[in-house]
Amino acid sequence: MRRDVIVFDIETVVDADSARRVLRLPDISDAEARDALSDYFLEKTEGRNDFPRQPFHQVVAISYGHLIREPGEEGGEMVIRRLGTGGDSSSSEQEILEGFFHLIEARAPQLVSFNGRGFDVPVLKYRAMAHGLSCPRWFTQGDKWNGYDTRYSNEYHCDLLELLSDFGASARCSMDEVAAAFNIPGKLETAGDNVREMFESGQIEAIRDYCETDVLSTMLIFLRHQLFSGALTEGAYARAILGVRNYLESESESRPHLAEYLKAWDQG
Repeated sequence: MRRDVIVFDIETVVDADSARRVLRLPDISDAEARDALSDYFLEKTEGRNDFPRQPFHQVVAISYGHLIREPGEEGGEMVIRRLGTGGDSSSSEQEILEGFFHLIEARAPQLVSFNGRGFDVPVLKYRAMAHGLSCPRWFTQGDKWNGYDTRYSNEYHCDLLELLSDFGASARCSMDEVAAAFNIPGKLETAGDNVREMFESGQIEAIRDYCETDVLSTMLIFLRHQLFSGALTEGAYARAILGVRNYLESESESRPHLAEYLKAWDQG
């Protein structure tokens, strides 16, 4: 398995420019374009779903949890190195995407997501192409059985939604539902439905903070699966969890959303 593990999540809003183009309505406002695109997909699906398809999602934030696989006396260990979000609150979508795909080119890490194959990765690839970006290593890393686009191999991309549902053989549970079952924090006060309102009111830092807490929940679910699969022994798992807790405690004073997450974790 890969030494570098990147647990990631993205937050998006409807790209108003793309919406205006597909709707042939060049003069409507951003808010009107987002509303109209929802109506467009509601009509297209005969009232079943107003959620815009992946090419129309503008990436607002990509957050990362960087874990390192290290050898230990009992086998593999997982050590947290950093939790953060690409760029800053003023970064353009193109800059955010360039950071993500540069990470692939530079490190070729194992990616860990929750529904990354269904949503996050298609969005990232569509939006990268919309900006004329290039990432050859995405397509050349690995072999015919193992790669970033290989669905049934977890070496380069472990999508926990796919893995836990046996690739759709059983029910696909939300991350919040799995977190509740595992007694770890899920959604706090913010949910994905709030992101558009936050974006339109300029609360970019709050979106970035929210994205980081989703990464934490994904990371804890991933570590639980590593224990279950035997990739981590009970001792290694306990040390990995302690490492995450120590990291949150060390960052809590300067990053209040991490203190809030830690408090929710303690309350169980």
